[in-house]
Amino acid sequence: MKLVKPKHKSEVVPHDLPEAIPEEVTESDAQRFFAIISTELTPEQIRLVLTPEKTYPRQQGVMALHWHPEFVPMELIAQRINATFPNRKEELIIPTQHNMLLSYGDYSGTEVDCYSRGFNRKVQLLLHFEKSRLERAGVLKAQLAHTRNYRASQLFDFIHTITNPVEERLDEAAGETGADAELVGFVRIYVRKLNELLDRHMDQVPPDSIKNKLLRDFFEALRPDYGDAVINRAQAFLKAVKEIVKRNFSPKYFYRTSEIIEEARGLGAGVVIPHPEQFWPILLADYDVDGYEVWNPQSREYTDFLISVLNRKNREAGPSKKRLLVFMGDDTHMSEKTRPPHERDHLKVSREIGVQPPWSDLAIRKKLVVAHMDKHDVLEEYKARLAG
Repeated sequence: MKLVKPKHKSEVVPHDLPEAIPEEVTESDAQRFFAIISTELTPEQIRLVLTPEKTYPRQQGVMALHWHPEFVPMELIAQRINATFPNRKEELIIPTQHNMLLSYGDYSGTEVDCYSRGFNRKVQLLLHFEKSRLERAGVLKAQLAHTRNYRASQLFDFIHTITNPVEERLDEAAGETGADAELVGFVRIYVRKLNELLDRHMDQVPPDSIKNKLLRDFFEALRPDYGDAVINRAQAFLKAVKEIVKRNFSPKYFYRTSEIIEEARGLGAGVVIPHPEQFWPILLADYDVDGYEVWNPQSREYTDFLISVLNRKNREAGPSKKRLLVFMGDDTHMSEKTRPPHERDHLKVSREIGVQPPWSDLAIRKKLVVAHMDKHDVLEEYKARLAG
């Protein structure tokens, strides 16, 4: 492997790796593996889930249409929501696990990866249903299973890029992060071990664990043995490799966006475009959707602009056409609530189901009220569409 020199000498951080690292899977490796794929919550993890960092006793309306339960049981999530909004009077709360239908109360939902051929890129859709409609959702469930399996294949591409090295990818990642041959060798040994453990125990791995962050979690579990300097450098290198793998991952094996929308509409689903800031060409595609997410913790720079775009589209369409609604997504990942403080992604752990501050922002609210798009209006109208 030809390692590219780091861009700046200051990027190279000394690390102290042992001279000999066992390449065979050890008992400790297996214990780490089973710990990170476990979905059984400890009493402390349950306490963390049930104890929101902040409560909102004055919030009367809760609309949460973009959030990920992951492996956290719904009954615990329900208790957390009750504690977070103790005085709510109206709600529309629907989970959107990636490529998997899950239900909360009377509603079900999912976030689906799709391929939009017109501008040759992956986009995502939020689908929302009344739960009773899922009795006829056999085709959609099969589409989601295919999509979930294909998306999971990215993990194995990530692994194989390191274990059966794709030299140009590793050179690029090493150049970006200042990783030397010793560090790359250390990463390769443990990625091989993880791959072997997956081969041995795939039938015991929850489907939701087959994703890129499995590598992150496995290396995080090595921190007590190797220290912060080594693991921080390894994580930086892994993250750079992951981004390169994602960039080269073809979206063409996902179902086309129009195919998923057609199937969902046939079941009476609502369809929302999340992250339009990231998927901006989709604003031009004129898909049959109920609206667009104008704010998300990952996509919040153009909230005001996106509201103006939707208002303009509605005016141009006229009163006879179903209007496009404004949505906001908290994009909460519940597994982050279960992690020890030192392992948390602080940006993700701060998200909370149903907490979307722009609804109360005075400047944004002024626009929404004039357009009859404040949270109460959208909640009531969207709920009526799902019942229609």
